[in-house]
Amino acid sequence: MDPSPQFSSALNPNPNGPNVFLDPTSDSIPNLIQNPNPTTLSHYLSFSVPKKRRRGRSQRNPASFRLPLNLPTDSPSSSRTPASDEIIVINKEPKTEALIALTAGFPADSLTEEEIDAAVLPVIGGIEQVNYTLIRNHIIAKWRENVSNWVSKKTFLDYIPQHYHALLDSAYNYLVSHGYINFGVASPIKERIPAEASKPSVIIVGAGLAGLAAARQLMRFGFKVTVLEGRKRAGGRVYTKKMEGGNRVCAAADLGGSVLTGTLGNPLGIVGRQLGELLHKVRDKCPLYCMDGRPVDPDTDVKVESAFNRMLDKASRLRQLMGEVSVDVSLGAALETFQQVFKDSVSAEELSLFNWHLANLEYANAGLLSNLSLAFWDQDDPYDMGGDHCFLPGGNGKLVQALAENVPILYEKTVNTIRYSGDGVQVIAGSQVFEGEMALCTVPLGVLKKGSIKFIPELPQRKLDGIKRLGFGLLNKVAMLFPHVFWEMDLDTFGHLSDDPSRRGEFFLFYSYATVAGGPLLIALVAGEAAHKFESMHPTDAVTRVLQILKGIYEPKGINVPEPIQTVCTRWGSDPFCFGSYSNVAVGASGDDYDILAESVGDGRLFFAGEATTRRYPATMHGAFVTGLREAANMAHHANIRTLKMKVDKAPSNAHSCASLLADLFREPDIEFGSFSIIFAQKNTDPKSPAILRVTFGEVRKKCNEVAKQDQQHSNKLLFQQLQSHFNQQQQLHVYTLLTRQQVLDLREVRGGDEMRLNYLCEKLGVKLVGRKGLGMNADTVIDFIKSERGNRKPVSTSLALKPGVSSKLKAGITKRKLIRRAKVVRKSNGSVDVGSATKLSEEVKMTDLVRPDVTVSGSNQSDLSNP
Repeated sequence: MDPSPQFSSALNPNPNGPNVFLDPTSDSIPNLIQNPNPTTLSHYLSFSVPKKRRRGRSQRNPASFRLPLNLPTDSPSSSRTPASDEIIVINKEPKTEALIALTAGFPADSLTEEEIDAAVLPVIGGIEQVNYTLIRNHIIAKWRENVSNWVSKKTFLDYIPQHYHALLDSAYNYLVSHGYINFGVASPIKERIPAEASKPSVIIVGAGLAGLAAARQLMRFGFKVTVLEGRKRAGGRVYTKKMEGGNRVCAAADLGGSVLTGTLGNPLGIVGRQLGELLHKVRDKCPLYCMDGRPVDPDTDVKVESAFNRMLDKASRLRQLMGEVSVDVSLGAALETFQQVFKDSVSAEELSLFNWHLANLEYANAGLLSNLSLAFWDQDDPYDMGGDHCFLPGGNGKLVQALAENVPILYEKTVNTIRYSGDGVQVIAGSQVFEGEMALCTVPLGVLKKGSIKFIPELPQRKLDGIKRLGFGLLNKVAMLFPHVFWEMDLDTFGHLSDDPSRRGEFFLFYSYATVAGGPLLIALVAGEAAHKFESMHPTDAVTRVLQILKGIYEPKGINVPEPIQTVCTRWGSDPFCFGSYSNVAVGASGDDYDILAESVGDGRLFFAGEATTRRYPATMHGAFVTGLREAANMAHHANIRTLKMKVDKAPSNAHSCASLLADLFREPDIEFGSFSIIFAQKNTDPKSPAILRVTFGEVRKKCNEVAKQDQQHSNKLLFQQLQSHFNQQQQLHVYTLLTRQQVLDLREVRGGDEMRLNYLCEKLGVKLVGRKGLGMNADTVIDFIKSERGNRKPVSTSLALKPGVSSKLKAGITKRKLIRRAKVVRKSNGSVDVGSATKLSEEVKMTDLVRPDVTVSGSNQSDLSNP
């Protein structure tokens, strides 16, 4: 719930300096390399970005990212006309743009798994992928220059050559539809929300950051949105309370999520930028005080912190040695084992200081160390966005208020049941029933663990197991508004040690909000085991204990600690709308469980978002926000699929027309051998271009029966014989499939007759032969293209369509054009490669993936194409 600060002198060379207000979302990144002279695609530059920020003061080793150095740095592409096999040059600083894309979650020179799944490219790898990533990175960087504007595709048409416009379309449409650009609350973006919904209704459960992000995005896509919120306010676990006292003393206290972490790419930092807010960098200075109020000796502090970090490194090495066994071991058990080695040789102060670091670690993960997985507790470290950690002056409630503006939210609607089926969803809140085509559930993991919402039918066991495995921890706060500031104004945090290990997390860290809250506000944190005990502690006792600590620190300095004007104690653990603070990877869990929680159910009817559904950014405010954008894209995708399917189902005459057209085209096939006929686009010689294969049963009975007797070892023999036996007694049967041009040529080379070819199709390529209707809309596109092409040329004899010599020449050409590919290989359970799943359609037959008011996204479903 409360992503927190890290204290790194590398990021702030003057930690004791004055308050720093900055715009951390600015994408002005220094050029790290002067005059690079790259020669190959494998030449790399390494640079360091800090890992996931630990709460409090712990500092881990930096993570190393690798950026290709050979990105072109000469004149813009507008001054040249590169060939299609050249690397496009858009900007003189491609490395800077790659860094900006990196902070947004994209690798510098390759595709994310999400981009691969969205089929942004017909073929993965090679020069085309390089050019796509350069264009993608440029679009991201261009929008980051002014996030208060809507960047249109037209912006890039003038200087990106026309033969790269297909890549521009793919990159731009993907970035817009998935919420990487043109999101937020700026006026030009809000103006894109249509006045009237043109798409089906969706119901969003929860008005936290995930729900609000999804709602705004879906509204812009044209959906009718209804948000149901159980509280009387929006924001969920992000809650800014206005505290007031006499003499006009007031302050804004963030009782939930409070720190914007890794602001280089943080989308909430971008929203703050759109609001014109300057964020306050959390300064690194964080003095610690002993139980009696004495400052901890600086040398002792450095010594213990260094020992603590070495211990974490040992724990990392231990899990590597343990392998899979470490999944069932807690981080606490490992650290306790190491701690016993030197426990008797350290002073009481050093031991208390060590326990403070343990409390800080429990704060970082909102969980007891005894419950955290040794194997995966820090699995999200590689995805840290980088940059400073900041406060938003006036509180994060400003973000919530801006995101909730004009969003149809119904408050005090506590959802108790969600029904989902192929026909839609019903969301029940009390006696009210809300119906829609889809629903998005954004409730915290704690609510799912409690079973507060009944799902009908029950959620899949896979998801239930993931909910059970993941941990959900607790962090509490005591907010105190004083009549004046009595603590140092050159720091934002200070800590306090405890001599009781079971209370090490009790008021162990204080946040000073005096510079950003509008008044003299201090907040004390309660983490670990102490956070659970705090739930039952009387507020008066809690405040008394905090004041004792403050007086012990400041009164010896001659500073009087006044009574607070107003105090607030949180109870997130007993809050029925969350039952805790934020998620963690518990013993037995892994990052995969975040992915499982993110999976939709009910054939694209019920979706899930929230910080516990992202393995990259869990336990963060921006993590919740980006999952809302993610699910908005997923919901639009499924809605579009259903719309296309409905159009096909309602247009039988069109299907009949396509069937007749297909029959006409096959009267003059491009290739024929045995019972196999093939048609394809003659103008497109790309080996990956699509072709339609037809297999005819019922006209060569004698020949096929003779072939069937020759070889009894093939797995498809019985199927082939049964089909022949049945249909030879009836009229001819035509079955079809979609292949690539290269697959057709390979199929023609298969020896052994039709049965061997059928075996090759089913076993080697893994395709299914279907009737005309089973080919789907992708085949319709191919048919239309072939019809159009044939309408502009004279009939060609089948024997001249593709001579035997052409095959070898084509193969030779393919060999010359082979490119290194970086693709996710789909494998079957038996270990064989599923070639069909790796097949991609060429650009001419890309199927529309998403249709939105301002976005048209093209892509192809490779599985459907190979297995219609």
